[in-house]
Amino acid sequence: MDVISLQTTARALGKGAARAVRRQGQVPCILYGHNEVSVPFATSEKGLLPLIYTNRTHRVQVDVDGRRWECILKEVAFHPVTDRPIHADFQVLHPNKPITISVPVRYVGTSIGQSQGGIPRFVLNELPVNCMPRHIPAQIDVDVTQVEIGKAIHVRDLELDNLDIQAPGDQILMAVARSRMTLLEEEQEEEEEEVEE
Repeated sequence: MDVISLQTTARALGKGAARAVRRQGQVPCILYGHNEVSVPFATSEKGLLPLIYTNRTHRVQVDVDGRRWECILKEVAFHPVTDRPIHADFQVLHPNKPITISVPVRYVGTSIGQSQGGIPRFVLNELPVNCMPRHIPAQIDVDVTQVEIGKAIHVRDLELDNLDIQAPGDQILMAVARSRMTLLEEEQEEEEEEVEE
């Protein structure tokens, strides 16, 4: 998994301090973790973008006033009008403490059903998993090549080492539906068979 280092500056707590940080073109952030004292800091919007607009999970190295933590980006708040980040939460990773995190899902290959005219439906773009920090994957690859029309891949079908998936087993990840054209062709074939009979 890639590690991204953030350029940060310490900041004070409070709404007024957060507004002042935003006026300076920075994004107010907070770092927290198990048995950790929360640490407020600020970073540039540009520095956050590779963590927000990505299809991979990244470890983040945060340095504030000479202290260093390895974290993950846990949550981002966006401005309701401009959609720009206005606050970010970072969770400290402890080597021997499991963490629950949402990991992006990447669908690999072209399904048999799609090759036969079916329409692929991708239901989930990420999966919540619980694991040790050293086992956090950058992404979860799901091979869809064997999925036929009318079939689906469920969470229970995944075999992931060192990851405890925090989603129901019957949750659909991806399915291939019949296209309108396929349905019309099937109906036409049925009608022709009835006429022949």
